[in-house]
Amino acid sequence: MGKRSALKLSENALIVLEKRYLKKNDQGKVIEKAEDMFHRVAHTIARMDLKYDPSAKLEKIEENFYTIMTNLEFLPNSPTLMNAGRKLGQLSACFVLPVDDSMESIFDAIKYTAIIHKTGGGTGFSFSRIRPKDDMVRSTRGVSSGPISFMTVYDAATETIKQGGTRRGANMAILRVDHPDIESFITCKVDNTKLNNFNISVAATDAFMKAVEEEKDYDLINPRDGKVTNQINAALLFDRIVESAWKNGEPGMIFLDTINRSNPTPQLGAIESTNPCGEQPLLPYESCNLGSINLGRVVSRGRIDFDKLKRLVHLGVHFLDNVIDANKFPLEQIKKVTQGNRKIGLGIMGFADMLIRLDIPYDSEEAVEIARQVMGFVQKESKAASAELAKTRGNFPNYTGSIYDNPTTPYMRNATTTTIAPTGTLSIIAGASTGIEPLFAVSYFRAVLEDQKLAEVHPDFLRIAKKEGFYSEPLMNKIAEKGSVQDLEEVPDPVKHVFVTAHDISPEWHIRIQAAFQQETDNAVSKTINFSQDASVDDVRKAFLQAYHEGCKGITIYRYGSREQQVLNLSKERARRRISPRPRPVQTTGVTERVSTGCGKIYVTVNCDEEGICEVFAQMGKTGGCASSQIEATGRLISLALRSGVDVGSIVKQITGIRCPYPMWSEGQQVLSCPDAMSKVLRSFVHEQIADSDRQVGACPDCGCVLEYDGGCYVCRGCGFSRCA
Repeated sequence: MGKRSALKLSENALIVLEKRYLKKNDQGKVIEKAEDMFHRVAHTIARMDLKYDPSAKLEKIEENFYTIMTNLEFLPNSPTLMNAGRKLGQLSACFVLPVDDSMESIFDAIKYTAIIHKTGGGTGFSFSRIRPKDDMVRSTRGVSSGPISFMTVYDAATETIKQGGTRRGANMAILRVDHPDIESFITCKVDNTKLNNFNISVAATDAFMKAVEEEKDYDLINPRDGKVTNQINAALLFDRIVESAWKNGEPGMIFLDTINRSNPTPQLGAIESTNPCGEQPLLPYESCNLGSINLGRVVSRGRIDFDKLKRLVHLGVHFLDNVIDANKFPLEQIKKVTQGNRKIGLGIMGFADMLIRLDIPYDSEEAVEIARQVMGFVQKESKAASAELAKTRGNFPNYTGSIYDNPTTPYMRNATTTTIAPTGTLSIIAGASTGIEPLFAVSYFRAVLEDQKLAEVHPDFLRIAKKEGFYSEPLMNKIAEKGSVQDLEEVPDPVKHVFVTAHDISPEWHIRIQAAFQQETDNAVSKTINFSQDASVDDVRKAFLQAYHEGCKGITIYRYGSREQQVLNLSKERARRRISPRPRPVQTTGVTERVSTGCGKIYVTVNCDEEGICEVFAQMGKTGGCASSQIEATGRLISLALRSGVDVGSIVKQITGIRCPYPMWSEGQQVLSCPDAMSKVLRSFVHEQIADSDRQVGACPDCGCVLEYDGGCYVCRGCGFSRCA
């Protein structure tokens, strides 16, 4: 390679890379730098050009790929960064597996899911082919347990598998709106402790949506024999979907006929499901490779540099097409279908950054027009780049019979070229706003030490604040506490108009932006439609209908605080009376951990019952004395608080960082006191047991920073924690 580009990464980006992307040895020590990772990826992907041109100038191709990644202008999906050039070699993020109405198919899919999750991918399923609960099973003369019971089996299997050793698996469960078990499906996640490894979406048809608006009945159909089992009122069922989404954000909806109208290969069958975050509709056994262009990097002096954007699009399409050839597919069936269609999904991140640098508010007509203009350009140029590749590499094998099979498009290398995905940890690496989302917060606190947090401010806001003369550290801390600047007198109105956050924007504008991008995107668009906590059920209903009528392929909503609503209501009820702890259970399960402190070795035990953590106590290696009595008192008070319903995170926060005169190091971390040792054990236990539970929404289980809800997934911008791919 020639001269490498200077790589400038934020501290957050380095934390994320070291924790989740860079190579580690058997002892868990990081053994490559960020530059090495990008070189490894660029080298592996560039070499695929030799398959089509033995005289290809690999050094130049590799340099181009390396440069756009290290300039943070383009990044491929996480599995490509993690696995390219390594033994595992699985580079796709998105998979859909078929689930047919037989035990063999149901449990084959579980096995295949385990293989995919192990290699770093997420999986989507339609359970619509499974016969309904209590339906006849001829082979055993028994009755079916129905699709939801099998979803719980998939969920349990997922819980035992770590994706590539870096994260738990993520799944999408979809059920057609005309399945007889649809009412049970709609409410299957009302209990926030169940199916935590699934996002769920109802697959709505045009016929259903028409029946909703006409308030007519529609048929429920048994997939086993295609016979009508019942008729129910469409409007009433739609209201149940809306009410459930209002309560806790699920289910989402996908609009099945809208998706299949743009199915590029209808001759191969209909699309039934999407990947976990909903942006990638796929055929059974199909996978897709995604990548994102950082739009914040194509704004220069207040204007969009379309020449630069064109170059990035063409390099991105070239890169992603090569990924298909470099990929080590987890299953032969997946390899066959994926290579037959060669779908890629080039998308964008940093849209909010672009608007800020263009001085355009997110919730404005100008922003909608910019969305159409920019994504229309990406769509047009990605098709041109794919056609150019096809002239030398050939059309995708399933071209005949596809939507491209006509004289106007004689060349097309990829059945799809564009997708807009949630960019989660990728946007942290790139220092960009995520996907097409508005800013989650203008500023937020990032943990820097056990007992210290630092206000992380959007760089453009920081620049403007200093330029306009209203910068101060107290103001930055105030903004980090609030997230938004809309109610702050110190911030000038023109700045407020541009620096709007997700919760400052009405749902209508969220959907209009999503729809504008969808018009120019082959696959689908990942977008969270945010609602304030006091939004009504009818507000959510209007949003679902707006998304359908404006041509979105799906909708995911999140009403602020809704997943904690049950806890909040419980707290209000308890506030009316004196709180008493529940009795200590007769039987508990837990762990004991030894920690070295300045006072000696302390043995900390954390116990649970069926309601969660109920008890913490500790003992010194030596008994008696002041230290032992204080440790016993601390444990009793923690246990009392736990059984009185006090949040575990609040307890950990209170006892973390307490200092005694004799701090010391233990297992690579500084232990400041016996209470501090207890906090570390409790934090570790909570992370292992319930880090992925929706009960932890709001605070990152790794670092305690605020979680963002992004396209059906929770992401921490402080350390890169993510619930799904």
